[in-house]
Amino acid sequence: MSVRSLNKVMLIGNLTRDPEIRYTTGGATVVSFGLATNKSWKNPEGEIQESTEFHNIVAWSKMAEICQQLLAKGMKVYIEGSLNTRSWEDESGTTKYKTEVRVDEMILLDSKGKPGAGIDDTQEAGEKEESTQEKKEEKTEDSKGDDKGGKDEDVLDDDLPF
Repeated sequence: MSVRSLNKVMLIGNLTRDPEIRYTTGGATVVSFGLATNKSWKNPEGEIQESTEFHNIVAWSKMAEICQQLLAKGMKVYIEGSLNTRSWEDESGTTKYKTEVRVDEMILLDSKGKPGAGIDDTQEAGEKEESTQEKKEEKTEDSKGDDKGGKDEDVLDDDLPF
């Protein structure tokens, strides 16, 4: 009878730095970035305590390209992957270790109009916000006196909870 094992990590947190892209000597694309996760609890005295964990994240190939294009420092993401530990020797011959989360799945949890989410210019993000606000105002004007409520086509991306 063989014993099965599982190496699965699921994180929701905020990027601590912009993704850094590199290429291996074989031409593979690699992106790395940091992710912070927080937790809070009450101590025996009833005071709220908080702690932050910092994770090293690495993505390869197509996922690396997607992360590089969409993500930026401060953004909230869901990361699913596996733990991997690598080792190397520094200049003095000391063995160093680094544990990373290798990304299998990534879901952007911030608004698509936020800078870094495929938008390079903050002006474009501002224009999108103005456009969204105008649509919301139009929706409000259209729904005044309408007993049926809004139509499905009036639902904006910003109205969705995910």
